[in-house]
Amino acid sequence: MNLSMTMKAEPSPVRLLAGQRALVTSANFGIGAAIAEGLAAAGARVVVNYERGPEEAQYLVRKIKDEGGEAIAIQADASQEHQVQTLFRQMRESYGGIDILVNNTQLEKKAALTDMTFQDWDQVLRVNLTAQFLCAREAAREFIRQGVMAEVSRSAGKILCLSSVHDVIPWPGHASFAASRGGVMMLMRTLAQELAPHKIRVNSISPGAIKTPGNAGIRASPEKEAELLQLIPYGRLGTPPDIARAAVWLLSDEADYVTGVTLYIDGGMTLCPCF
Repeated sequence: MNLSMTMKAEPSPVRLLAGQRALVTSANFGIGAAIAEGLAAAGARVVVNYERGPEEAQYLVRKIKDEGGEAIAIQADASQEHQVQTLFRQMRESYGGIDILVNNTQLEKKAALTDMTFQDWDQVLRVNLTAQFLCAREAAREFIRQGVMAEVSRSAGKILCLSSVHDVIPWPGHASFAASRGGVMMLMRTLAQELAPHKIRVNSISPGAIKTPGNAGIRASPEKEAELLQLIPYGRLGTPPDIARAAVWLLSDEADYVTGVTLYIDGGMTLCPCF
């Protein structure tokens, strides 16, 4: 029997973002890496931003290229204004502009309120909130300058802010993290309202418990993982590709009428009565 006549070819991925240029901050690991890879698979040229870990960033770039995509890595601390401006200048030099920004910076520092130092509070707010403001401002300036390019997208630009279920679920011992994520929600909603007349869409994704290096300790303990699963009605932890698939849709013209929305990808965690 000729297998070539009986086996169906795998469908090629829908290239919802063909011709677009995307920047993903903190993209060299975890959720950011999955989103960068997903955007590239959908046809976007991707800038993999990283602050530390150049090896991981270059590995991701090679992986994207091996899969037929296009990507470059650019180092910058997204919480520092001059480095953000340099990052966007380097992206313009490489790709001529930007169509998509994924704000993905994240930092946790656990401490009771009475033990929390100002330095730790300030660092978490700078990484989780100020960085998103700085990148969104530079992206919006570029989007407005470029205007709508109908052959590329129906919008002038898209901003996606990565947040957390802790923008609505309090988290004792993590006041700085929860406060920063609540701030991202209002930053996103305000920017969505302000930038909509320019045909710029702004949305956010708030993940729940996702399998990333940050919670590897919990997953290494069957007891702790079982406790965590009690908070997730859907009965499993999420994965970075769960977030990436939703991100591609939100950033495509398939979601052209969607702005100012937070999409909770949490297996129902925010529905848990304990919260």
